[in-house]
Amino acid sequence: MTPPPDVPDERVRAERALCGLVNGLAQRIGDHLREHAAGLGLTAAQATALRELDGPLTMRELAGRMSCEPSNATFVVDRLERQGLVERRAHPTDRRARHLVLTPAGTGLRERLLDLLAADSPLAGLGPERRLALQELLEQALARP
Repeated sequence: MTPPPDVPDERVRAERALCGLVNGLAQRIGDHLREHAAGLGLTAAQATALRELDGPLTMRELAGRMSCEPSNATFVVDRLERQGLVERRAHPTDRRARHLVLTPAGTGLRERLLDLLAADSPLAGLGPERRLALQELLEQALARP
C-alpha cells in the first residue's frame, strides 16, 4: 500500500534532508568567503576569481569555475585589473583569446585569502580522508546529467 500523497515516503524525506544539508553547507561556505573577502577589501566575486586563478585562464574558463557568465567574470576581472591584481596577456596558441594571470600583488593576496579560508573553513572538522570522500561523492552526484 502506498502512502497518501501528502505523506512523503522515506526516499523523498531523505532527498529533502540531503538537499537541505548541501544547501546549508553551500551557504556556510559562501558566508565564510564573504567574511574573509570583506576583510581583504574584496567582494565575494573578486575573492572567488582570485581563488580560482591558480594559473593562466581564459575569461571563459574563469567564468566556468566561478559558475557565472563570461560578461560577469569580465566585470570582476576589470576591477581586479584596476587594482593591479590581474593582467591580461596574449594567449600562447589562440590569437583571439587572452590569458588572465595574477600579478605579484595578486599572487600575494591570493595566498593570504587561501590561508584565511583554510584556517577556519566550514569543512575544517573533516579529516583529509573524509574531505576526499565528500569530494568524490559530490563529484559523482554532479556528474549525473
